[in-house]
Amino acid sequence: MPSDPHKPPRQIGGELVIPILAVGFTLYFFSTIWNSPWTAQVSAFLIGGILLFVCSLFFIRCAFWLSRGEGSLGFSNLFTIDDIRTGRIGLLVTTIAYVAFIDTLGFTLMTFLFLAISMLILAKGKNPGFITMVSATMALTGWAVFIWAFDTRFPRGWFETTMQAIING
Repeated sequence: MPSDPHKPPRQIGGELVIPILAVGFTLYFFSTIWNSPWTAQVSAFLIGGILLFVCSLFFIRCAFWLSRGEGSLGFSNLFTIDDIRTGRIGLLVTTIAYVAFIDTLGFTLMTFLFLAISMLILAKGKNPGFITMVSATMALTGWAVFIWAFDTRFPRGWFETTMQAIING
């Protein structure tokens, strides 16, 4: 019996999407690290274990809501008009674009675009000059630390290729 019979049950179907995807990704990630050095395995299993634990707690909580009639597996709250008004859809599209184009445009340029567009969405278009400056600073710092200094295997694009040619003279 619901604790408040006048209150409609909470629709938790939409809330379960991200935890279910997180569990799937974590299990996939575990399957890919078997041949990694043991230190990487320990770190991965520690972080993944914490994620699985937190997701399990949420699943247990959802089971209690369902058993008490306080929740349903409805999905009507998955996308609402608030998602457009608050910029969530824009952030989702920006994130998907980042993943889709990072190999083509490279780490630095795509990170700059992602940060600038995301911050403009969150700021509702205010202070574009400041946001551009902050985004450029963060992307250039990422390039300097990860690609130039540590020579990581981040995707290289036009910017990284140009900077490599300039540095090598």
